[in-house]
Amino acid sequence: MSESELGPEDRKIVTLARSVRARNGVAEGAAVRDATGRTYAAGTVGLPSLRLSAVRAAVAMAVASGAESLEAVAVVTEALAAGDEDLAAVRDLAGPGTPVFVAGPDASLRAVLST
Repeated sequence: MSESELGPEDRKIVTLARSVRARNGVAEGAAVRDATGRTYAAGTVGLPSLRLSAVRAAVAMAVASGAESLEAVAVVTEALAAGDEDLAAVRDLAGPGTPVFVAGPDASLRAVLST
């Protein structure tokens, strides 16, 4: 799947993830969309006492706001894929087949993973 094949809502979360990464100057930016259409965006958290990937931070924000399930996830990163811990966090809220869009810093789509 190419970036041009993404629907408008999926393009939106990729854009949000890229914006968080750029604005905050962090290694990764992520955005999730819950089953009601609300979106949550977060960057990498790198405190001495708390370390979270952007995906896990965005999932935590969604849960803290009352989300019960996820429709889609996007992460903008230098990595070629989402990490196992990130995918596990997504699976905690997402059903089978929930897409995880992995994009590079320029927002070019690198992979679409399925939970």
